[in-house]
Amino acid sequence: MLRGKRILFATGGTGGHINPALAVAGYIRRTQPDAQILFVGTAVKMEAKLVPAAGFDFKTIDISGFQRSLSWTNIKRNTATLFRLLRSSSQAKKILQEFRPDVVVGFGGYVSGPVLRMAHKMGIPIAIHEQNAYPGVTNKTLAKKADAVMLTVQAAEKYLECKNPPVHTGLPVRGEIVDADRDFARAELGLDDRPMILSMGGSLGARAINEAVVELIAAKAPEGKWQFHHAYGQYGKWVPDSLREKGVDPDALPNLTVREYIDDMDRCLAAADLVICRAGASSLSEFEAVGKASILIPSPNVAENHQYHNAMALVEKDAAVLIEEKDLTGERLIAEVQALLDDPQRLEMLGANAKKLAVPDTVERIAAILSDLAGD
Repeated sequence: MLRGKRILFATGGTGGHINPALAVAGYIRRTQPDAQILFVGTAVKMEAKLVPAAGFDFKTIDISGFQRSLSWTNIKRNTATLFRLLRSSSQAKKILQEFRPDVVVGFGGYVSGPVLRMAHKMGIPIAIHEQNAYPGVTNKTLAKKADAVMLTVQAAEKYLECKNPPVHTGLPVRGEIVDADRDFARAELGLDDRPMILSMGGSLGARAINEAVVELIAAKAPEGKWQFHHAYGQYGKWVPDSLREKGVDPDALPNLTVREYIDDMDRCLAAADLVICRAGASSLSEFEAVGKASILIPSPNVAENHQYHNAMALVEKDAAVLIEEKDLTGERLIAEVQALLDDPQRLEMLGANAKKLAVPDTVERIAAILSDLAGD
C-alpha cells in the first residue's frame, strides 16, 4: 500500500487541519518508509512550524482567504487576495511538476484550493478530507472534482455535491489520547474518586466560557464534592483574580486547578468525568475516541457556524449536551453540570454513545483510499 508512491498533502491554517494530515502522513511513513511525502502550505501559518517539526518536506505558496464583511480595509485585503490567488496557481503548478505526485490530498485551509484545482487540471488524482459536519466553501467547491471525498461526520454528505459517493473515515486522533489510562492519569494529577470536570475554551480562551466557568467554580468548588481543572487561555489571564474576588483562591483549594494552557490533554482527558468546551472537530473526535460525556458550547464566530453543526451531530445521537453561547450563563451551566453529575447513568450513557461514533481505524481507512487513487 503506497509502496514507493509520492503523496502530496495540501493543508494549513489551524491545527484542526494540520494535525490530522500529519497523523495520516506519519502512519504512511511508518508502514511504507519508501513512500515520498510532501506538504504544501503557507509560510505564515501554523503549518510552517508544525510540518517541518514533524520531519516532513514542506513547500509554500502565497495564498489568503477572502474577507466576507464589507469595509474599505477588507476590500483592499480582498484585492490582494485575488492577486495571490492568481499567483498561487502558478506556484502550485511548479511544485506539482517538480514533485510529480501519484495522489494529492487536501485536509482543508485556503491552500487546498489552488493546489487541488491545479492537480485536477493536470490529471492527478485528488482527494479531500472534510473535518466538520458543515463543510467549508473550499471543500464544497473541490468535492465536485475530487476523486474521493472523505468525511469526519456522515451528516456532512447532505451539504456536498460529490463526483463520487463520499466515504465516512472519521478524523485521526493522536495515539497518546486513545492509549491514556484513566487511573494512571488521575494519580499523576493528584485526583481522588470525586468527579473531575475538565473545562477549556481553546488556546486563546473563550470569554463566555471563562465567565460561566468562573461562576460554576465559585459556586461549587468550595463545597468539595467535585474536582475542577480549567484552562483559561491566552486572553483569560483575568480568571484567577476573578475567582479570588468571588472568595475562591485557586492556590488554596486542593480540588481546583486553574492554568492557562493544557499541554497534557491525553492525561487530562483520560482523568475527566465531564468536559466543557467548544465544538471543534478535533476535540469532538477525541471525546468520541475515549468515550467522554461533554457539554458543548459552539463558537458562534466561525465560518458557516460549523461548530454548531459539529455539536448537533453528537446531540442528535444523545452523545453530548449543547448550550449555545447566546444562552450561556453561569446559572445555566451550573444547572446542566449538576443534572449530569447527579445522574451517573446518564453521564455514562453520554460517554458510551460518544464512543459509538468513534472510528478507530481512521488513518488506515484514509491511507487505503489514497492507495487506491495512487494506483496500488
